[in-house]
Amino acid sequence: MRSYPQKVRDNILPLSVAATLPEAFEEWSFTDYTIDHEEPNETCQLCDHEELRYHFEIKNALTQKTLLVGSKCILKFNLSVFEDTRRLSPADTKKKLERLTQQMRLNSCIKALEKLVLTEKNDMLGNALNFYIKNKYLTPKYAFVVLWRLKDNKIDHSPSFFKINLKKTKYKQDFRDMKLRSVHMIWPALSSTQRKMALDIGHTAPKN
Repeated sequence: MRSYPQKVRDNILPLSVAATLPEAFEEWSFTDYTIDHEEPNETCQLCDHEELRYHFEIKNALTQKTLLVGSKCILKFNLSVFEDTRRLSPADTKKKLERLTQQMRLNSCIKALEKLVLTEKNDMLGNALNFYIKNKYLTPKYAFVVLWRLKDNKIDHSPSFFKINLKKTKYKQDFRDMKLRSVHMIWPALSSTQRKMALDIGHTAPKN
């Protein structure tokens, strides 16, 4: 069985001009092209890590070859990532990759919501879709209806990708007044801080 370093060497050196990994890595940069495969069943073409949902394309400036890799490899090997013409620092690279991942998750949520609206043709769901596109989050009430109907219609979605706003006073009160079954429906979309808030105001966590 090939070791991790050997996998990387075997995958990148034949596509590079340089003969050593440090020099070869300098030839490669992120192209800003990303792919959401919707399911975690892809492989990183650099390290052979499996079960990736997202691919990030890197390109060799000298050979014009490309590889589809995971974001972790871009960070681990300090591959070049640019904003306009400026090469980003490792910290800014991480922020950009996280931002792109969040955008893919947002697009995934919008796609699921669009399917739901076409399936049910419900005014409230249409309003929830428009609200989410505009604000990039759902209210607690919208979140319950959306996640309930997505599940009931067996529309593929990732509940944890949806963002819920509990900062506004009205949203906090609506969340406080929600029935427990409704809270449990939106539980997968709540952040750890929001789950703690739920417990603090008297709700209980789902049993499984």
